[in-house]
Amino acid sequence: MTVHSLCGLEWLLVMLCCAATVYAGVAAVAMPFFSKRISIRRGESSSVSVLKPLCGIEPRLYENLVTFCEQAHPCFQLLFGVSSPVDPAIAVVRRLQAAYPHCDIELVIDSRVHGSNLKVSNLINMAQRARHDIIVLADSDIAVEPDYLNTVTAPLADPDTGVVTCLYRAQSVGGFWPRVGALFINEWFAPSVRVAHAGGSRRFGFGATLALRRTTLEGIGGFETLKDCLADDYWLAEHARSLGLTTVLSSVMVATDVIEPTFTTLWLREMRWLRTIRSVNPAGFASLIITFTSPWLMAGALLAAGLSGGEGAHPAMALTLSISTVTGIIARILLHARSARISRTFWRDLPLVPLRDTLLALQWLGAAFGSHVVWRGARMSVVNRVAPPPRPIAEMSDRG
Repeated sequence: MTVHSLCGLEWLLVMLCCAATVYAGVAAVAMPFFSKRISIRRGESSSVSVLKPLCGIEPRLYENLVTFCEQAHPCFQLLFGVSSPVDPAIAVVRRLQAAYPHCDIELVIDSRVHGSNLKVSNLINMAQRARHDIIVLADSDIAVEPDYLNTVTAPLADPDTGVVTCLYRAQSVGGFWPRVGALFINEWFAPSVRVAHAGGSRRFGFGATLALRRTTLEGIGGFETLKDCLADDYWLAEHARSLGLTTVLSSVMVATDVIEPTFTTLWLREMRWLRTIRSVNPAGFASLIITFTSPWLMAGALLAAGLSGGEGAHPAMALTLSISTVTGIIARILLHARSARISRTFWRDLPLVPLRDTLLALQWLGAAFGSHVVWRGARMSVVNRVAPPPRPIAEMSDRG
């Protein structure tokens, strides 16, 4: 009985090690080889209101916001919102207004709180000042190219499109821990989304960019629907999907800064991300167990060594694990190379890969438990108190 149980456990480990190898290979291939551009014909662009909720100062806040002022789009409004009249981000917006007098830049200072999610409260206060029919939401730490607005709003010309969202690549600002944090985004988060997207999943929405029509926002009940949920970006897109509309992953990949200077601040940020994933998709969270490649490669190599000789030798299992380990190492290095090609940090960050994967595995274990996260100094529950999804558009029209 004991021998049978042990053999079953060994085969389970073999399967998990091989699955991790397969995942690393698929993730490396799923990363785009080239940046794609969409050609936008003149006259197609609709006027856009860009909503940027701000809270405090960040190392590159001005430089990142400047990229939104230098858009090639013919008609757009920039709305920046803060909840406190003494927020240091106000001075940054005033500086932008002085540097770009030709841009339609408006600052909304409104301390009203509408729910537990303070970012959504900020959006509710800002939305009242949005004048155009296309709404684009983007986090404060995002930098974009001049054709960003033209490209991300183009899919909204299709009436079946509900939300357009963007993936992002991280650039570290600071020392060691920001570099580790950038690997979290570039070599785990972005590839995992690519793999899910290639597999047909469209159940996502990222705060880096959410573009939608005003009618879609009104159809889901406005931002008020999201005022008490943690994963507001995900639920915004999910409610649009409940209307029978699709989510489009744009070809644009924006840039985001990783600025956490210490292990503790980085741990809290990444734990928030993982617990958020668990809160909206428990099954998907459980499947992440095979995405932390390095620990599985190490486990496979040790198990193969233990099974290759002695009285209880299992040569077929040892050979399978050995092949899987070598293939997995190659696949993981390829994934690192594909992810680092833009920043050209392949050699600099290669030694950090085992540390990054092992830390991620520990965070995944920690994220499986606990009911709260820390976001901008505030403690929030991972239990999303989300309003019921709206009825599909066809159903609403049928019932008048």
